[in-house]
Amino acid sequence: MSHADDHAGTGEGTRRDFLYYATAGAGAVATGAAVWPLVNQMNPSADVQALASIMVDVSAVEVGTQLTVKYLGKPVFIRRRTAEEIDAARATELEQLPDRGSENANKPDASAADENRTLDEAGEWLVMVGVCTHLGCVPIGDGAGEFGGWFCPCHGSHYDTSGRIRKGPAPRNLPVPVAVFEDETTIKLG
Repeated sequence: MSHADDHAGTGEGTRRDFLYYATAGAGAVATGAAVWPLVNQMNPSADVQALASIMVDVSAVEVGTQLTVKYLGKPVFIRRRTAEEIDAARATELEQLPDRGSENANKPDASAADENRTLDEAGEWLVMVGVCTHLGCVPIGDGAGEFGGWFCPCHGSHYDTSGRIRKGPAPRNLPVPVAVFEDETTIKLG
């Protein structure tokens, strides 16, 4: 084997290595370009990101009435409870509840006591996602059901004046979303 053959072999090996790495790199770029749209589709859409938080004016909500707003594609009940509704909710013993967790994103590890589900300390304001935890129906309110709160007529779930499941097939209390008073008349959801 001559010195020229040895040099030619090294040059050929270098060219082969270059072609191997170039092909592998092109394949990686092509794979990334093909996978990116699949990964990107799992990101929230622009309209969902824009509504990640909303402000709700509650100045017109009278005691004993409810405002329903749409938040992240779901109805959210904002109820200004009466003294009787607050008393009924606070008189309920935890042992009577099928779901003893608050289901409150603001107080995730708290019990289902009424104080852990309301937006204010006095218990006048209750904010909940208005979707039955059984099969996703929208319960009716204004004192409906056997416990004076909300009732899902589709399958018979009864919620009390704190939005806690009391009777029927629903496994959990109505969830309380992240919410806070921004000022005396504005609630921020999200």
